[in-house]
Amino acid sequence: MNNLQENERLDDLGRKGYKIIQNTKIFCFGIDAVLLAAFARMGKEDSAIDLGTGNGIIPMLMEARYGGSHFYGLEIQDINVEMARRSVIMNGLEEKVEIVQGDIKEASKLLGAGKYDVVTSNPPYMNENHGLTNPDSHKAIARHEILCSLDDVVREASRLLKVNGHFYMIHRPHRLVEILAKLTEYKLEPKRIRFVHPFVDKEANMLLIDAIKGARSMVKLEPPLVVYKEQGIYTQELWDIHYKED
Repeated sequence: MNNLQENERLDDLGRKGYKIIQNTKIFCFGIDAVLLAAFARMGKEDSAIDLGTGNGIIPMLMEARYGGSHFYGLEIQDINVEMARRSVIMNGLEEKVEIVQGDIKEASKLLGAGKYDVVTSNPPYMNENHGLTNPDSHKAIARHEILCSLDDVVREASRLLKVNGHFYMIHRPHRLVEILAKLTEYKLEPKRIRFVHPFVDKEANMLLIDAIKGARSMVKLEPPLVVYKEQGIYTQELWDIHYKED
């Protein structure tokens, strides 16, 4: 493909023939993005925003799954913005997916408050930044709370959403108490939680959470999701999530 640049590759998303440009020297998406896009739900007329969209993987996967009226991907790093925009054009999604450069901390000012049905985020998981040799690197910014915090993500998600809108996030189980506290602080009521385990006999290393703005208190713990049945081989459920078209 003639618009690939140095260190870039083209990956097949396995849905609707969509492909995505990735830079192997920066940060390629992982299974967490795929799981979040599958866990989220939206109607064909709904609008959605992905906070910290990286190379645009979640808006494109969700458009392929659900349709939707319009998707925004908000990303602060210019190299990711440019790459995501090229992927959007390559897939002919210019009328459906818009990549916006900006700071998550200013999301509701940039994109408008109380207007959206769905907000998603696969935010930086790590809040312990000591020991980073290069805190300005693209990988460090993607993994660590350097440019935004959990509070920033949850606060702006709440501001962006309509009443009864859904916020979907993937994060780490060891921060669950903090996550629940932040959600309720910003009037986002947890409704569904699902723990993700690498193997059936290993503890969870990710969690998926669905919270509704302005809802009453009641949460459902969904059955655990196991990623691998053995090293390098997906479970049937994970295989279906990743590759089976609806």
